Amino acid sequence: MTISLKNELAEDLIKFKLNSVKNTLSKILIKWKQENAEDFVEKARSGELPEAEMDGITVRQLISDIEELETLLQSIK
Repeated sequence: MTISLKNELAEDLIKFKLNSVKNTLSKILIKWKQENAEDFVEKARSGELPEAEMDGITVRQLISDIEELETLLQSIK
């Protein structure tokens, strides 16, 4: 299915989603008192942060989503 949108509307929608994803990532990092998403994922994976495995998986997906959304945003500009 293909939908046509004005670039301005598409950009607004992507920015809204990107902001939402970044806020979710920030909340997880604050919860675990971590400053860096990559370090958090490694600590969750290694067991250095007990009980953080599910949030670690979520953070990995959020990082992927951010990269995808930023690429998409650049492609419409």
